[in-house]
Amino acid sequence: MESNFVDYVKIMCRSGKGGKGSMHLKHVKYNPNGGPDGGDGGKGGSIILRGNHNYWTLLHLKYERHIFAEHGGNGGKDKCHGTDGKDVYIDVPCGTVVYNAETGKYVCDVTYDGQEVLLLKGGRGGLGNFQFRTATNQAPRYAQPGEPMMEMTVILELKLLADVGLVGFPNAGKSTLVSALSNARPKIANYPFTTMEPSLGIVGYRDGKSFVMADIPGIIEGASEGKGLGLRFLRHIERNSLLLFMVPGDTDDIKHEYEVLLNELRKFNPEMLDKHRVLAVTKCDLLDEELIEMLKTDLLSHNGDDPLCEIVFISAVTGYGLEELKDVLWRELNAESNKLQALTAEDSLVHRDKDMTRFAAEMADEGEDEDIEYVDAEDIEDLDDFEYEEEWEDEK
Repeated sequence: MESNFVDYVKIMCRSGKGGKGSMHLKHVKYNPNGGPDGGDGGKGGSIILRGNHNYWTLLHLKYERHIFAEHGGNGGKDKCHGTDGKDVYIDVPCGTVVYNAETGKYVCDVTYDGQEVLLLKGGRGGLGNFQFRTATNQAPRYAQPGEPMMEMTVILELKLLADVGLVGFPNAGKSTLVSALSNARPKIANYPFTTMEPSLGIVGYRDGKSFVMADIPGIIEGASEGKGLGLRFLRHIERNSLLLFMVPGDTDDIKHEYEVLLNELRKFNPEMLDKHRVLAVTKCDLLDEELIEMLKTDLLSHNGDDPLCEIVFISAVTGYGLEELKDVLWRELNAESNKLQALTAEDSLVHRDKDMTRFAAEMADEGEDEDIEYVDAEDIEDLDDFEYEEEWEDEK
């Protein structure tokens, strides 16, 4: 059975080329020396990525092998402007990352609904000879060609955006927890690798507040080297704000399983360990109160080596500890949000100060010249590459 969850597609994209400017001299019965009237070429269409929250996979792009934008139309006589090529919008789910398929380099990513990212810019239309008329050159016999199109084969890779990502071995109780805290209904069975594709659930909190939890297929030791399903889905953990590690309470060594999970994330991407994380000991309905207290004492004494991790004992079947878990997750999410806001503000101040310092140094070295007028590079037309053609036409 074919899966409806598609998180990787490869597409060849091409923007439209600009239309040619017209080289036309007006020559009619009532105006034999009308002069140049060649119109400009139209702009080629661009390829634009657009975030759309209605999509949560790349399934709609799975069979798209080529996406081409329209070319701009050529300019015409009587200063007629060529038609502009239509832009092509590619709707993608939030969390889509784009790479150049040939070089493997990062291109851009789309992170929120309605975000538009220019992937390939359409070529500008060439200027017609009407634009080059001067007092000394009243009948220019040249026009610009349109700018060429841009072409790139891209890889679209989806990384699920969620507030909380579940990390654990198969059968750790991740799907059961998501179904207990949200309206999501992932497949649940008593055998490993029940969850074959990620799913999202919205967890309700107090006063109408909520957060998104991602159920990610279980990883095993060696997942960062390609074993099991972990290598395919480890990247979905990267975009989660908070990591919830889940280890069953009836396992032989809770500390060892937690360390193995940490080690797999470290091998895949060391920066993932900088995220806030919480350890949930699951299936506590199988343990008695005395054993739970012993495990709490043992794990909390070990937690001094891992200050980023809080420990909660839960049972998704009986509801034991779920309210405490939601309180801990909400508190940690707010702490992570405040941290990101502080870092963003600090980076903005640093970049602003650097830019102002560099600008002041350049002005001091070069001096300010009031006679120089600065213009945008987009406004400068390329006058070196002309296309010469003659279009004499008599209109009667």
